[in-house]
Amino acid sequence: MSTSTTPVKARKTRELPPLMTLTDAAAERLLRLYEKGEQGKLLRIGVKAKGCSGMSYDMSWADEPAPTDEVVTDRGLTILIDRKASLFLIGTVMDYETKSLASGFTFINPNEKGRCGCGESFHV
Repeated sequence: MSTSTTPVKARKTRELPPLMTLTDAAAERLLRLYEKGEQGKLLRIGVKAKGCSGMSYDMSWADEPAPTDEVVTDRGLTILIDRKASLFLIGTVMDYETKSLASGFTFINPNEKGRCGCGESFHV
């Protein structure tokens, strides 16, 4: 019995989108937070089960990266992404908006399939 092998062509791999990027407004606001009250800390972003649509963004401060964090550097700033949230956040753009009654970080997430009416939660 003879066996032969056929060479396998290497597949072209496509570049994955960045895990998360920052807009200029988000970078400026985060830089001010890092310089002032949260100096020496890093922003950690994750998702948790919450709200009427199923998931919400969760932001907290960390003294240093945890073993379960993905470290993202954009526009010279470092943010941490909870590894459990990384699949939900691939390609997300973090922005900072100032409106007449509120201001805060917002997320433009290409993985979202919908949001609740109040905008506090999303589903993928």
